[in-house]
Amino acid sequence: MPGKTCNVALVGTKFMGRAHSNAYLKVGKFFDLLTTPVMHTVCARNEAELTAFADRWGWQNSSTDWQATVNNPEIDLVDVVTPNNVHAEHSIAALEAGKHVACEKPLSNTLDGARQMAEAAEKATGKTFVWYNYRRCPAVAFAHQLCKAGKLGRIYQIRGCYLQDWAGPDVPLMWRFDGEVAGSGALGDLCAHTIDTARFITGDEVSEVIGATLETVIKERVILEAGGGEISGRGAATGEKKGASTVDDIVLFIARMESGALATFEATRLATGFKNTNRLEIHGDKGAISFNFERMNELKWYDATLPEELQGWSTINVTNGNANHPYASAWWPVAHVLGYEHSFVNEAADIMNVLGGGEPVVPLPDFADAYKVQRVLAAVTESDKNRGPVKLSEIG
Repeated sequence: MPGKTCNVALVGTKFMGRAHSNAYLKVGKFFDLLTTPVMHTVCARNEAELTAFADRWGWQNSSTDWQATVNNPEIDLVDVVTPNNVHAEHSIAALEAGKHVACEKPLSNTLDGARQMAEAAEKATGKTFVWYNYRRCPAVAFAHQLCKAGKLGRIYQIRGCYLQDWAGPDVPLMWRFDGEVAGSGALGDLCAHTIDTARFITGDEVSEVIGATLETVIKERVILEAGGGEISGRGAATGEKKGASTVDDIVLFIARMESGALATFEATRLATGFKNTNRLEIHGDKGAISFNFERMNELKWYDATLPEELQGWSTINVTNGNANHPYASAWWPVAHVLGYEHSFVNEAADIMNVLGGGEPVVPLPDFADAYKVQRVLAAVTESDKNRGPVKLSEIG
């Protein structure tokens, strides 16, 4: 198992394959690590694309045999970035082979698959990690630290939304629109991030989904050519042959947290004019925070404990390593801002340091943690189906 180096196998490529590969390439350049990742093997089905991917991103080996890859005795960590419906198969096999496993979110396409993964992790010798990368934005990590220190006080209300506009009617029928593969649409793809971020910052859990609506607006899409695009409509469509889109385009739900706080969540891939607005507001009796990923280096902060004449929203540029802003000291001078890819590099640093026997900057989600998000996704689906409230104690 990992010593000074950790041999990594990446199962899957495409969008997340690039994000994770970049993280492994860069993490040792910016962070002092307890164990350093070695990009040992990348595994995918299309051999021609795979060879080009390995060459471009610096993987030492490539393979089209995922089972041989996860059972390779040279591999320490298996990183799963395949479509949601095979997360369980790949992750459980890797755990049974004694590997550490990092898996993309959501944990699985089904609650049962996620449960099996969490149960396998509980019995395994390897550690597990889930790529809820928005926890690694310095502003979100700082909000978690503020809340943990009691700066927000008693939480009254949470408001979260994740808005994108890429999935219009001209986007073909890729796997993200297939319910058997993806499990859900905007709910699992986007809202899962917001749910996890709210839980992470507050330390609170959803106890009940009071009401939910899932809507499939575009019910048919042109069938995507085999091997084509991963996201945002890239890839060719085959003529005019269409297939059914079987996931939600829009989700809205109201929840109650265990603390009694109320929460509203919204996600859509049809929010015209919004490209990647991952926004969260948390209001407490002592203070409040507001975060929007499109301005990811900023955290808006309201201190209700100040004299009334001094109260007002302030904007903190969370890039000052000298001010103990999370992860900032590894990067650039204050206000030399970070981007999307840095959240993955920050997570890779925490994973490597945990595998080296250290501690993460802020808590890393494992399979048990990510299973809690999956239960919320299942409760939202059940609430929409039955048009009524669903307690989390009734799920899983």
